[in-house]
Amino acid sequence: MDVAETQTGVNRVRDQLKVRSQKLFQDFLEEFVEEGSNEPKYLEVAVEMTNSERFTLEVSFLDVEKFNQNLAITILEEYYRVYPALCLAVGNFVIDRTEATGNTQDYFVSFVDVTTRFNIRELTTAKIGELVRISGQVIRTHPVHPELVSGHFTCQDCQTDIPSVEQQFKYTQPTICRNPICANRRRFSLNVNKSRFVDFQKIRVQECQSELPRGCIPRSLEIILRNENVETVQAGDRYDFTGTLIVVPDISVMSTPSARAESASGQKRGDANNEGVKGLKCLGIRELNYKLAFLACSISATDSRFGGTGEMHNDELTADSIERMKKQMTGPQWEKIYEMNRDRNLYQHLIDSLFPAIHGNDQIKKGVLLMLFGGVPKITLEGTTLRGDINCCIVGDPSTAKSQLLKQVADMCPRAVYTSGKASSAAGLTAAVVRDEESFDFVIEAGALMLADNGVCCIDEFDKMDPRDQVAIHEAMEQQTISIAKVYYIHYNYIKYIFFII
Repeated sequence: MDVAETQTGVNRVRDQLKVRSQKLFQDFLEEFVEEGSNEPKYLEVAVEMTNSERFTLEVSFLDVEKFNQNLAITILEEYYRVYPALCLAVGNFVIDRTEATGNTQDYFVSFVDVTTRFNIRELTTAKIGELVRISGQVIRTHPVHPELVSGHFTCQDCQTDIPSVEQQFKYTQPTICRNPICANRRRFSLNVNKSRFVDFQKIRVQECQSELPRGCIPRSLEIILRNENVETVQAGDRYDFTGTLIVVPDISVMSTPSARAESASGQKRGDANNEGVKGLKCLGIRELNYKLAFLACSISATDSRFGGTGEMHNDELTADSIERMKKQMTGPQWEKIYEMNRDRNLYQHLIDSLFPAIHGNDQIKKGVLLMLFGGVPKITLEGTTLRGDINCCIVGDPSTAKSQLLKQVADMCPRAVYTSGKASSAAGLTAAVVRDEESFDFVIEAGALMLADNGVCCIDEFDKMDPRDQVAIHEAMEQQTISIAKVYYIHYNYIKYIFFII
């Protein structure tokens, strides 16, 4: 018998904001109806969740604003505080409206269509706990690990169970045994069978070059993915992440070589003064540093107007793809495209307007224009894939506007990476396999070609590069793939164009 169950515990203070938000959000799920329909909008999605064994309900934030403005403001300003209450409301809604009465699985909520969009350098401590949407380019992906989110501990002195110990992004034990007779504060064992784990993946995103201020280094941010969001992103792609800014312990600083205990076993004989452990850090006196991270609840591909892949990745034009393309344009823009389609001298007009600051060089401009538009890939009867895209190389004397052509292409294209061959290596161009500073696992860090996926990679001063590094892009030029075989890692990525200058 659990002794703690027989004792009258201290009455816990209930968070009235969480209670009120849970009630309002459950009312929203049960009462929000679209125009022309009589059933709740998210009822069908809840039924599909139980049939497909999914546990995350995707909710449009615009619907929440239409239903209750106060609830929308509360979610925006106190998202991290009320998020557990929103998940409980989703669980109650799914259990009440479906046949999932015997299901004890936790349910989660993710928000999409958040209007305000921030850059990575705009995230400050004032945004901690708020619901925000950021965009960035994935430069590193980590493997998926199980994360302990709620621990069930057992006291080793009195065998009292202590359930539902929330973990704060690190292994957190109970402060004291809940048995009033026992005063144990250290000796606890984790019951793995009764604890709750979720899938956990860490990625790193970087600022897009189109949003980078002049003279600034791109900033990066670690993003934490959980549950169904893991393994949904790929290095080199651009995504919109919706979630909140949090503060997590910086474990990498704790595991630096200077903070590890060092023995004097390697000292010379007779040097007795140098034996023992040196330094206060080696004695365990270490500061616990913190860093900012982003906890994402939903992921969506960045719209193609901002350089992302979106849903226009397929080369075949269908009626649906044309409608999606039309929705991304305004009325005057679509009329302008229609007028350009009827222009008989469109090819010459595009050449004249491509680089207006550079006089002449029409043949070079034609080649660059054809490279930007690309061709049609073909598949032979034997199954061999022939690329339809071309690579462009400009060779000429100094001061003939070669670099200006390169930089204007990098500025004009929504997804382009500009690099110099003088300071580029094979790993910097393709990809590098590096070791994670926390888990010590090998992860892939994207290079210039992977960051220019489905875009243009502009390489200046290509002849100044080391010949051994030049060989690294031969596969990307012909096969449009990147292969990495190191420590059992093999990675392929699609490369569209390479534009370089000698």
